[in-house]
Amino acid sequence: MNTTYVPGVCNIGPEEIKGRRASGWFGLVLTIAVGAVLIMLPVSPWTRLVLFFPAAIGALGFLQAGFHFCVAYGTQGLFSMGNGTESVSQQEFRKQDQVKSVKIITYSVLIGIVVAVGSVFI
Repeated sequence: MNTTYVPGVCNIGPEEIKGRRASGWFGLVLTIAVGAVLIMLPVSPWTRLVLFFPAAIGALGFLQAGFHFCVAYGTQGLFSMGNGTESVSQQEFRKQDQVKSVKIITYSVLIGIVVAVGSVFI
């Protein structure tokens, strides 16, 4: 596992990755639990669109863990490879991190949309 900061590629170490993975599992379990309840209740299938939120949260956690990249750190110009949180000094590196953050957020939103819209048709 890479424990070196690489702009736009990797900005968190193993401990931070574990936290992101845990939030991914939390979002996934919440999505399944809420989805199951909504399917069993006599509510409109369109109500299931609320699954967007836990699905996007889960996706965000798993994507950050998989990419070894924290969106919050990337947008704030920070990184944490296990020796505390440090600042990214070069503006070019900060820009690369911001671009990566936007990509991960976009992927998470798209996954949330697909899950939510898909759940309406179950």
